[in-house]
Amino acid sequence: MPAHRPDRDPGRLSSVSTAIRLMKAFSEEQFEIGISDMAKRLGVAKSTVHRLAVTLVAENLLEQNPETGKYRLGIALFRLGSLVRRRMDVFNEAKPLLRELREKVNETVHLAVLDGSDIMYVYNHESGQAIRMRSDIGVRKPAYCTAEGQAILAFEQQETVERIIGIGLTARTPQTITDGEQLKKVLHDIRLRGCAIEDEESEVGMRCIAAPLRDDTGEVVAAIGVGGPVSRLSKKTVAGFIPYVIETASASIRWSRPVVRAWSTAIAIR
Repeated sequence: MPAHRPDRDPGRLSSVSTAIRLMKAFSEEQFEIGISDMAKRLGVAKSTVHRLAVTLVAENLLEQNPETGKYRLGIALFRLGSLVRRRMDVFNEAKPLLRELREKVNETVHLAVLDGSDIMYVYNHESGQAIRMRSDIGVRKPAYCTAEGQAILAFEQQETVERIIGIGLTARTPQTITDGEQLKKVLHDIRLRGCAIEDEESEVGMRCIAAPLRDDTGEVVAAIGVGGPVSRLSKKTVAGFIPYVIETASASIRWSRPVVRAWSTAIAIR
C-alpha cells in the first residue's frame, strides 16, 4: 500500500485554498469583515471560516478588532509585502541602466526573476534590429538552460539546485545541459566569472549573457541579460559585452541602495 502523502491530501489543499481566498476577500473599501459575512462570500460554513481565522491570527496574517470582533489583514502580510516591494524598487531603479545597456550593445536587454524552477521575464528592451531575441514580459523559461536562470541559480541554495535537477533537465536544443553534475560545474564557473554565458542551450541560433542583480543586502534577486543571434553575437562579441553586463548589474545595486534603505527604515518605524 503506498504511503500517505500529506502534500496530496485534498482536505489540506482545500483548506489552504480557502485561507487564500479568505485573505483575498479584503479590500480598501472593506478592510474588516466578520465571520458570517466571510462565510457567505466564500460559500463555506461559519465554523470553517472561524477555524481558519483563528489559525491566521496566530500567525499574524489576520488581526481581530477587539471592539467589533471583525477581522482585518495582519502585520505579517505587511512584512511579506515589503519583501516584494523591495525587489520591485530594485527593478525600477535598474530600468534606466538597462536602457543605457541596450544603447551600448544594440541587442535585446532583459530582466528576469526566478519563479519556482523557471525564470520569468519582468522587463525587456528589445533590439531595433530585424533579427533579434524576443523576451516578452511574463514569458517563462526553464532556469537551468537560460543565462538569466543560470546566473541566479549559481547563487541559490544547493537545495534549490538539487530540486531543479530532480525535476529533470529536459533538452530544448542539442546544446542544452541535461546532466546534473555538468550543470553544477557550470554554476561553479559562473560564481568565479561573475556572469553566465548561454550558447544556444535554450533556443537554437541565440546566445545570451547574464549577470546577477543583487539588492543592498547582497541577495541575488534577479538577473540582467543581453541576447541576440549567434550571427552577430560571436564569441569575441560576447567577451566584449561581458564587462557592460556586469557593470550594469553592479551599478543597479548602488542605485537601489537609498531606495531599499528608506523602505527598510519605514518598516522599522512601522
